[in-house]
Amino acid sequence: MASPEQVRVYLAHWFQLGKPVVFERSHSRYLPSPIFYHDNYSAEFEDCWQAIQAIGGRDCYLEGTDQTLAELLSPQWEITDCARCVMPVPMAIGPMAERHCPCQDLPLWPNTNAPSPRAAVSSHRQLGQLRDRLEASYGSSAGL
Repeated sequence: MASPEQVRVYLAHWFQLGKPVVFERSHSRYLPSPIFYHDNYSAEFEDCWQAIQAIGGRDCYLEGTDQTLAELLSPQWEITDCARCVMPVPMAIGPMAERHCPCQDLPLWPNTNAPSPRAAVSSHRQLGQLRDRLEASYGSSAGL
């Protein structure tokens, strides 16, 4: 089962390549911009996520896929990497199922000359971890 955070990361990656979420009932598409603000998701992304949560992910899906977001949050699905482009894709758990990646209709993807989409990064947390590693390394070499 994909966790809500895995689904959020999945959406953030595909939003960066211009893939919107389709809301079937309202016949609308939503592609938040920007996706990130500083080291977190943007208010626009959070608004989209709240709209998805409000309907339990029913009747909404990432354009180019067949699975609703509600299905992805069920025990029958997981998020894994596409063998072609290394982007997150939904995969049925159980017997071999046909697997389509949303990258199938992106003619210029994968593009190894462009930065790959990413998840939100907490610069403060990353710098803290770097500091901790440096302190641990310095502390162990000072005792020599």
